[in-house]
Amino acid sequence: MTAFPTRRLRRLRGTSALRRLSAEHHLVPSQLVLPVFVKEGIAASQPIGSMPGVSQHPLEKIAEVVDEAAAAGIGGVMLFGVPASRNAVGSGATDPDGILNRAIAVAKDAAAGRLTVQADLCLDEFTDHGHCGVLAADGTVDNDATLPIYAAMGVAQARAGADILGLSGMMDGQVAAVRAALDEAGFAHVAILAYSAKYASAFYGPFRDAVESTLDGDRRTYQMDPANAREGIEEALFDIAEGADVVMVKPAMPYLDVLARVSDRSSVPVWAYQVSGEYAMIEHAASAGLIDRERAIDESLLGIRRAGADVILTYWAIEVAGWLRAGKELS
Repeated sequence: MTAFPTRRLRRLRGTSALRRLSAEHHLVPSQLVLPVFVKEGIAASQPIGSMPGVSQHPLEKIAEVVDEAAAAGIGGVMLFGVPASRNAVGSGATDPDGILNRAIAVAKDAAAGRLTVQADLCLDEFTDHGHCGVLAADGTVDNDATLPIYAAMGVAQARAGADILGLSGMMDGQVAAVRAALDEAGFAHVAILAYSAKYASAFYGPFRDAVESTLDGDRRTYQMDPANAREGIEEALFDIAEGADVVMVKPAMPYLDVLARVSDRSSVPVWAYQVSGEYAMIEHAASAGLIDRERAIDESLLGIRRAGADVILTYWAIEVAGWLRAGKELS
């Protein structure tokens, strides 16, 4: 008598219905957040060459972008400002009439409660040297001198209408400083998303095109060393202790191990940012005919979810939300 295996794991893979039923992880539109670039002084949206399908938008276009995102059912938009002028202390970041703060107000009105309006809280887009903080006399980033500016920036963004502030500068103590400022100013309801494990990564390259970065040098003295994983967990735990409502791992795919470990230890939601380089690699490989674009996108997002991300920032948010609503099977 032939001995047949009694346990056949492939039984639950035989049809699309069985695969859907037995899937351990799922994506839904509300788990996706769309990064949005708003540029001062332009009259029409401008494509970003290194990021096919992504554009810088004028302020006048933001309401339309937000309306499209809300209609797609995604969880939010994360706004990044590209100012017309910059200076050493990034004063445009705290100016109520600065491009980012004006965009927040427009987005908040357009969202009308249908999604969350999130804002990047960092000085790199506003400084003429491109660093995330102000510089000391010796040219290094002055952590402690930067914190009061972050606090003022947080209050300005909250006053403009932001629901969630994305603290991405990787300054020690930034969460505590911004939380205290928000609470004192009457914005205790505004949430803080801490970019806790943010690595000094080569995968940010296309993003620097998107925000027209003026950076000379690198950010290795304050962003994390790619060799370190335990440190990422410590960063997240410190931020939670200081009052972070959500913690972030960034980039996503090269740091799935860190994401999984942070998710295991965190008492608050854990998000991940599928950054510009991750996006660009798939887009350019697909355009060269090397991979199936839609399957690669879906697989990459499922991998991030499987590692422990509750929410993913991705430039494909609206497109993928459409696939999900249509019940499209890709992976």
